[in-house]
Amino acid sequence: MSSTEPDALLGPADIRDLAAKLGVRPTKQRGQNFVIDANTVRRIVRTAEVRPDDVVVEVGPGLGSLTLALLEAADRVVAVEIDDTLAAALPATVAARMPERADRFALVHSDAMLVTELPGPAPTALVANLPYNVAVPVLLTMLERFPSIERTLVMVQAEVADRLAARPGNKVYGVPSVKANWYADVKRAGSIGRTVFWPAPNVDSGLVSLVRRTEPIRTTASRREVFAVVDAAFAQRRKTLRAALSGWAGSAPAAEAALVAAGISPQARGEALTVEEFAAIAENKPAGSGSSEDRSAEGTPSPNAGSDA
Repeated sequence: MSSTEPDALLGPADIRDLAAKLGVRPTKQRGQNFVIDANTVRRIVRTAEVRPDDVVVEVGPGLGSLTLALLEAADRVVAVEIDDTLAAALPATVAARMPERADRFALVHSDAMLVTELPGPAPTALVANLPYNVAVPVLLTMLERFPSIERTLVMVQAEVADRLAARPGNKVYGVPSVKANWYADVKRAGSIGRTVFWPAPNVDSGLVSLVRRTEPIRTTASRREVFAVVDAAFAQRRKTLRAALSGWAGSAPAAEAALVAAGISPQARGEALTVEEFAAIAENKPAGSGSSEDRSAEGTPSPNAGSDA
């Protein structure tokens, strides 16, 4: 890999100048907060353990701060950007600041939730500063649609980072925790302060590392069926599983039968269960019960995906 100039990355003045030229104002609607600190993006790349042979997909590249740092380290970078102005400008920014790597960059102008294929070789890593308002659905969708992604590092709102990395028994353990754990081993990988963003958000941010499971969860139930149990369990998280799963199973007695068959106490609550235990419940769903598993179609996380409501 050829070396890059020390000033190839974007600093605070570069970001503001570029935004001014493009007439870009970060919008809350799209959860846009641009990283303005070169040390932070290099730290993200290091923490993500990006390798010279990696094909990295980045969601929400914005003005290109992280994109350029990824291009320094990876073989290829594919950026998915929904914003018309930002998508149009990014290839020129890459060409101007890192011309020797420009042929290693590809842009997909689309909503990440709608992307089903990417140009070039299959991605091996996902590294992104995800928009706060859609972080969990985007993350789960990318992991589902692109099984070649082995390693993921995302920057999200600190509260969301805590939820994603939570373990059973933790008060913030919920739908995002279980669904992320279906795909990967998940852990917190650091914190990011507010001052490295423009505009500075009202919340702190956190890094989350997800390393895809080398062996999928062993179950005869489909992902759709397991996620339906998860959604039902946390839709009424204060209730026992016997009560919370009554709609899913068709009745409270049917839910109890499924739980007992799975070796789980009907008096337990969803926050105490591992993803493997949710899979065991799904395997024992009574025949002829409702079709609520369709609520959480593969690749389309349910409304509960981003919260524990």
